[in-house]
Amino acid sequence: MLWGWSSWAAPAAPRGAAAPQGTAADFVKMSADTPAEAPGVSPEPAAQAALPVAPVQSINARIDPAWLDAMSARTGIPRTALAAYAGAASVLAEKSPQCHLGWNTLAAIGHIESDDGRYGGAVLGADGYPSAPIVGPALDGSAFAGIRDSDRGQWDGDAVWDHAVGPFQFIPQTWRIWGADGSGDGRADPNQIEDAALAAANYLCHAGDLSSVEGWRRAVFSYNHLDSYVDDVAKVANSYRS
Repeated sequence: MLWGWSSWAAPAAPRGAAAPQGTAADFVKMSADTPAEAPGVSPEPAAQAALPVAPVQSINARIDPAWLDAMSARTGIPRTALAAYAGAASVLAEKSPQCHLGWNTLAAIGHIESDDGRYGGAVLGADGYPSAPIVGPALDGSAFAGIRDSDRGQWDGDAVWDHAVGPFQFIPQTWRIWGADGSGDGRADPNQIEDAALAAANYLCHAGDLSSVEGWRRAVFSYNHLDSYVDDVAKVANSYRS
């Protein structure tokens, strides 16, 4: 995983900014204006309620539409992107309840990495794809780490050097390990925001328990090895629950 190329910058945050705060009670309320399976907010422990979930193809279908409408209007996050973030966190709440990954953490990363799939003026479609591919510059060692092509240009169109790709800016070799199918179409595509959000959720939870400040920062730092990046993610994530 590598980040750092995008010219879009999150608001600066002081070194040592607190990780997102909150309790499960902030979101786990079975009503029309909250997610049907709301993920907990990092880094406080999330109370995991046993809720029946009907099998669905897309992770987006896990989340209450009324909550999506209200939260999208409040935060400015495109509804499709928000559903992907919350849906991915909901999957991990079931699959890895010890992780305590909040939807707002995924949302903050998605916002910083690609402006929620809108980087460069792209429009995020209802199908989860940006209207124009979001591909970072060649990782040729001139301005960023040098990473030789690992996918024969399948995802980034470059058979010489790798590029970060999609709303969560996965490098092809990282996607080969962590790629996931969140949309239920039988294909893992880093350009599709449900797939990318679920892959990012799996990646973050692999780092361990996000219920403490230290654990949360360690997980986000594993996504991008910059303390300033972790601070920016914390600031944006906290803004979504204020």
